[in-house]
Amino acid sequence: MDTLARIAQSATPSTAVQFRKQAYGKKGVHDFLRDVLAIANASADGNRYIITGVEFDQKGDRLVSALAESDFSGKPAYEALANEHIEPPIRIRYQPVTIDGKRVGVFEIGDCRDRPYMMRVDHSEHLRRGDAYMRVNDAAVKMGRRQLQTLFEKQFRDSISATSLEIGFPGDIIHKDLRVKTRNLARLPSAVASARLTQLLEARSPERGATTNSMLARLTHARVFGSDEPYENRSTDEIIQEMRQIKDQYHDHDNHFLFEQHHDDIQLVIVNHGDEPLRDAAISLVMPTHEAFNIAASLPLRPEDGGFVERCPTEQADYPTVNPRDGAIHVAIELGDVEPEQPVDVFATPLRICVDDELQGRRVGIQYTMTARNLRAPAKGTLRLLF
Repeated sequence: MDTLARIAQSATPSTAVQFRKQAYGKKGVHDFLRDVLAIANASADGNRYIITGVEFDQKGDRLVSALAESDFSGKPAYEALANEHIEPPIRIRYQPVTIDGKRVGVFEIGDCRDRPYMMRVDHSEHLRRGDAYMRVNDAAVKMGRRQLQTLFEKQFRDSISATSLEIGFPGDIIHKDLRVKTRNLARLPSAVASARLTQLLEARSPERGATTNSMLARLTHARVFGSDEPYENRSTDEIIQEMRQIKDQYHDHDNHFLFEQHHDDIQLVIVNHGDEPLRDAAISLVMPTHEAFNIAASLPLRPEDGGFVERCPTEQADYPTVNPRDGAIHVAIELGDVEPEQPVDVFATPLRICVDDELQGRRVGIQYTMTARNLRAPAKGTLRLLF
């Protein structure tokens, strides 16, 4: 028997477990939102549960009523209703379980550490924006100013200040600046191939006669490609067309050159100097785009037998998600919990970059924003890459 079925069959009413005889359905949305608010704000640890299709009689005996399969079809969309009407967001899922051969429903509400939870928008005349309920014993009680203030004060006491976080580049101490070597990207495979075709194109000057032109083209081909590669009589249009396809043709070779042979690794580290762990921490980075500043969107293919092959899915999954948009490069990482005084690497596999000599002597700023469920306010700052 799985955990939810065991809870539905053996739990009793409490501040963290509520039972309801029937499904909420479309007509019970008001009651559903009130009950979710109440149990989310309850003084309880861990997950909370609302079980539909189960009630207790006056003797305390459990009575089970089967729910229709249609209640689990997404109409009404219970999870969406909670996210639309309640703030801060609540993790909630609804699924059927079977006890005594009958189908009942279990709402599992995630560990609620962001109390108080309140109505974000109006639902009706009786459930308005700002309303909040708390489950006391086995009843939903509307909260007043004093109860709300108590929860807000507790939330502030239990939260961590952004000043308790140290974020930067790893080393003996955490650095805010990182020096990065620049590279001569004129040796990029596509650039070398393009330069060769340019020389062939220039050898076909229209001012020269056809015979001279052909001889010069052969000599240029031999000089550029070597005598081992046979000469092909390509027209000017064919060479131009080939130049247009260079980037696609050498895409994997370029990525191997940039992000396997000549790359620099970018790793960040976070230290939580607070007394409590950061919960569900995440960090996002924003960097400017520049044609001379190359960031790997994924790990390059691995060379094998004269070609390139995919890396294993696990290896690729460890690399950060890089998303160019809105004229910038965005990187987002979910870190989970960050324990006090334990340095945490941001990337499972460091970010790979390769910078052209064009940017030598310049610098790029990395804007970071770190969030967590118990972080009083997002931690924001700037790190710098010095080329």
